[in-house]
Amino acid sequence: MPDTAATSAADTAANPATAPLRIDIVSDVVCPWCVVGYRQLLRALKDTGTPHEIHWHPFELNPDMPDEGQDLAEHISEKYGSTPEQSRENRQMLTDLGAGLGIAFNYGDGMRMYNTFNVHQLIHWAKTQDKADALERAFFTAYFTDRKDLSDTQVLTEIAASVGLDADEARAVLADQRYAQAVREAEQTWLRQGIRGVPSMVFRNKHLVTGAQGVENYTSILNQLAQMQD
Repeated sequence: MPDTAATSAADTAANPATAPLRIDIVSDVVCPWCVVGYRQLLRALKDTGTPHEIHWHPFELNPDMPDEGQDLAEHISEKYGSTPEQSRENRQMLTDLGAGLGIAFNYGDGMRMYNTFNVHQLIHWAKTQDKADALERAFFTAYFTDRKDLSDTQVLTEIAASVGLDADEARAVLADQRYAQAVREAEQTWLRQGIRGVPSMVFRNKHLVTGAQGVENYTSILNQLAQMQD
């Protein structure tokens, strides 16, 4: 991905009077609208030159999904009542939309939906090493472009290693589930705040925006926030 997700130290130093805009994103890596909304937001942040810092938070679209996952077309049909034709149209629409944002959606027969609890544990661990954003983006690509099996521990370990995290430590994190409680607590925190769908973005700890809003709307939101004094 060519866009950066957080303000660099050099940017902050060049604008010492401008505090980065805090953006909390509640997201799941198997949510197509999450990656679309994220890339739309990045485009708006770049266009407006907004210094920012992004913080990722866990949300499971399918917390009861079995370990082996489920055929995606079957899952969508059961969950949303979509017909095969509607599913194909929606996938094509997402593919076209993603192409304009640098997202290579690679939908096809045999693609599966997975539970992402272990994914979120690795992202939580990555925060301790300032690599949460890189890992979140890597998981988006692994799932939607490379169609990786996110239920496979070896696959998750390899994705973590691809962003510079220690593979052995990633494997240990999954084996002992050391961040399981922290992730559950984070999920419950957002549920208590009324978050029932993703993406959900909170600006400056108070302004909630839900859904993928589009580059123009995000640009408008950022311009409005720049004029506020809160």
